[in-house]
Amino acid sequence: MEGADVIVVLHSHATREQIESVKERLHDRAMSSVVVSVMESTMVVSEGIAPAELTSTVEELPFVERVVTVPGTQRLTSRLLRPENSPVRVGNAVPAVFGGPEFVVVAGPCAVESREQMNAAVDTVVASGAAVLRGGAFKPRTSPYSFQGLGVAGLTLLAEQRTRTGLPVVTEVVTPKDVEVVAEESDMLQIGTRNMQNFELLREAGACGRPVLLKRGMSATVEEWLLAAEYLMHTGNGDVVLCERGIRSYERSTRFTLDLSAVAEAKRLTHLPVIVDPSHSTGRPHLVGPMSLAAAACGADGLIIDVHTDARNAMCDGAQALDGEQFAAVMARLAPVVEAVGRTLAPTRAHTLASV
Repeated sequence: MEGADVIVVLHSHATREQIESVKERLHDRAMSSVVVSVMESTMVVSEGIAPAELTSTVEELPFVERVVTVPGTQRLTSRLLRPENSPVRVGNAVPAVFGGPEFVVVAGPCAVESREQMNAAVDTVVASGAAVLRGGAFKPRTSPYSFQGLGVAGLTLLAEQRTRTGLPVVTEVVTPKDVEVVAEESDMLQIGTRNMQNFELLREAGACGRPVLLKRGMSATVEEWLLAAEYLMHTGNGDVVLCERGIRSYERSTRFTLDLSAVAEAKRLTHLPVIVDPSHSTGRPHLVGPMSLAAAACGADGLIIDVHTDARNAMCDGAQALDGEQFAAVMARLAPVVEAVGRTLAPTRAHTLASV
């Protein structure tokens, strides 16, 4: 049998010396390796092809649980390593779980603009069943003249909504230096499409101790998307959720082209949860509903939807945002589709809303 890349999964009682002995065995065969603690396991991940006889020898060690052969570029994200799904829990007071039996809807405005705007938007999405709140404080924009977000002040306003509702919040981080402050004020960090391959940002975000929502790059292949997730998991962070948000194509009738086949393919290749952004992908409010239903039908674990109660005057991406009535209609239509594929729509578990 030919050699292959391997991951050595160790028993929980394995000592530091035993872990080092595995690394030394690989090193003796001119192979480098890295130790990663993720998904409640300690693993030695080879960075080269392990001969078949070495794999057999390592697997017989009493402190080794199993040795997983992983052909191709994937390692920690691969279903060969973990055949079952890996649920990701977000939040503390009233947490949401991505990748479990519940279909999770994340909703809120694309950008945080003011306390009044956030109160109105959050009241609207909570009333219709959103389980996680969204809102951008830092906004990487195509044009330098476009609204770039309120920054730290926006984080504060978003954190107020978490206190007010008890629901977890997710927001984007755009530079490595901002990871710490964003992690302090949010329950989940978002890596946007333009930063999917910002490797320093991936390393910082992965190591911050928060779950990470990783959006697919607008020109990225599925393989590149999963390898970006490998960067996050390589830091020891197993709480990664993937998000398909549309790719570049020649089509001009939509903002991007929503690649739902990539959702099904990612679900085949990885144990990580996969959600869909029908707002940024289509850029058209009338398409958000149909694509939301299609996402649920093809196996996605959730959605992230832009909702604004005054979209005409929104400071960011108002053209794609749903109003409260439109969002409520999508949620009503979504429930039977989710049930048809054997899941349930995650109920909102918000506290009684109070003004701030």
